[in-house]
Amino acid sequence: MWTVVYYETESGKIPVMEFIDGLSMKMQRRALKELILLQELGNNIREPYSKPLGNGIFELRIQAEGNAARIFYFFFVGKKVILTNGFLKKTEKTLPSELEKAAKYKADYERRKGNDT
Repeated sequence: MWTVVYYETESGKIPVMEFIDGLSMKMQRRALKELILLQELGNNIREPYSKPLGNGIFELRIQAEGNAARIFYFFFVGKKVILTNGFLKKTEKTLPSELEKAAKYKADYERRKGNDT
């Protein structure tokens, strides 16, 4: 079993939690279901549930109500999955700005927690 961790900025903001809280109840339930699957499978999760995006960042793919949402995450030592941010997908492509945020959050987390195991 993997540990799912919500990335927190130095100021105490938790971007992925804010994103999940803003989803409809049906989308929240679906996101929780996919997060449980991620917790169980960890780095063995594959498409259609997850997709690698490069630089150690992955997206958890959530579908409900004809909508698509994505939650970015990365793996960290000690069997941890760090959730960074998410967005509602309106086009075929992943939003570069959201992916850039995920990369920034990953670098920040690794900088601050790099020696924690």
